[in-house]
Amino acid sequence: MGEWEALEQRCLQCQACALAQTRTHVVFGMGTPQAEVLFVGEAPGATEDEQGLPFVGKAGQLLDDMLAMIGLHRSRIYITNSIKCRPPNNRDPLNTEKDACAGYLQRQLQLMQPKIIVCLGRISAMEMIKPDFKITQEHGQFFEKNGTLYTALYHPAALLRDPSKKPETFVDLKRLRAKIQEVCSHTEMDF
Repeated sequence: MGEWEALEQRCLQCQACALAQTRTHVVFGMGTPQAEVLFVGEAPGATEDEQGLPFVGKAGQLLDDMLAMIGLHRSRIYITNSIKCRPPNNRDPLNTEKDACAGYLQRQLQLMQPKIIVCLGRISAMEMIKPDFKITQEHGQFFEKNGTLYTALYHPAALLRDPSKKPETFVDLKRLRAKIQEVCSHTEMDF
């Protein structure tokens, strides 16, 4: 068993916090572990918890549409969340839950070594880019940390609640596509 598979098995059996008692499935992630582009959300929702896959509800359908706009498909990237189990009633994860889960995402990053990390939403951007990240002002901008490029998009669920943000998200997606073409050597895109 490879390191990635061992990490996934450890994560699927995790009992490190109280979310283990309320979850249906651990949502480790999906896509190719060799991806150069990693999308990271905050935590699974109800549909994700039922299926054990990230971004498969209405927000996930919108994410798929967003990816298609720039010629990407889930099979060519990797999608995960910083928290691997659904908090009850979709409440914000507690700090103890974040701490219990942090090692899984860190290890995924070490094994993948993505060239671009796309944070989906403000919470993910605050955790991964900088604590005072302002999604309304800084979405679509790129930040370099330890040789990896980070950017943030509005969370697809936020776009469903406020469709007026879709035009600026389309601009951000085009910027992301250009950056992928510039720095990624084996990420195929359909045009």
